[in-house]
Amino acid sequence: MAKPRVYEGGCLCGAIRFEATGPIPKPHSCSCRMCQRHSGALTAIWVELPADRVRWTGSGGEPASYRSSKVSSRVFCPACGSSLGAIDDDPVVALLLGAFDKAHYKEFAPGSHSYVTPRPKWWKVHIAI
Repeated sequence: MAKPRVYEGGCLCGAIRFEATGPIPKPHSCSCRMCQRHSGALTAIWVELPADRVRWTGSGGEPASYRSSKVSSRVFCPACGSSLGAIDDDPVVALLLGAFDKAHYKEFAPGSHSYVTPRPKWWKVHIAI
């Protein structure tokens, strides 16, 4: 049996780093207002993993968090402010694709999109799978 791939990533300043162990179950994109505000982008791409497959490895330890809903906290670097993702109560860690060192892997391609309505009408979302 092949050893699972380990994906690395982190914040802009490098204080908060992570290792995420595959496989990657269901990457997806979202255009809800909460994702837009958290990421600063019209669409966020999420890579969700069971919490036991994400390890915080940087000198800054675990990221800071903000309780954003009844079921989730958004996480970010307290030094540079980079958005890293969310930690859900499930326990699931949802990492923003842009926080990964290498985002080109085929398994990161979103398979679905949530909340199309909040996006501007000129922003077209297309999932090419």
